[in-house]
Amino acid sequence: MTQTNDLWVFGYGSLMWKPGFDYVERVKAVLPGYVRRFCLDSITYRGTPDYPGLVLALDEEPGAECGGVAFRVAADNREAVHQYLRARELVTYSYLEKILPLQMVNGQQVMALCYVMDQSHDQYRGGLSLPEQAKVIATAAGPAGSNVEYLDNTIEQLRLLEIDDPDMHRIGDMVAKYLQGTDA
Repeated sequence: MTQTNDLWVFGYGSLMWKPGFDYVERVKAVLPGYVRRFCLDSITYRGTPDYPGLVLALDEEPGAECGGVAFRVAADNREAVHQYLRARELVTYSYLEKILPLQMVNGQQVMALCYVMDQSHDQYRGGLSLPEQAKVIATAAGPAGSNVEYLDNTIEQLRLLEIDDPDMHRIGDMVAKYLQGTDA
């Protein structure tokens, strides 16, 4: 197949289960050098400025890899989807927009649009322990819904894709215990 001007987009959190744009192909993929982590204060979607929630970000970590989904967007829809993603992902400019290499499950490598955490941004919450993350997630909510709903949808999508992410399951277990009133 000849090279096209299609756009590849990497989803690792809510984009996996709620992309919000049309695509022509959806393929399981891995992004090397990054980890999926609850390290971004959410003040617009899953929290508020007074009580921030936590959402996932691609946090750079040498040697790590993050499993997710690559979406291929047709060339004629490329600009519209890119503008949509900028409006959705760059609300507070806590993400950096990068084109990075993805390894697809079929062995193909593509360059994809990725939104990665800007570790110098004031909304960066790297270094929180899993119990600290679970406590915030169990109690936060914002205009897009509860932080628990966001976590549950992500865990379910990872299960459906057969992507192993032990930290997401640990956080899920801690949140459930917290909500039941037992120790997280």
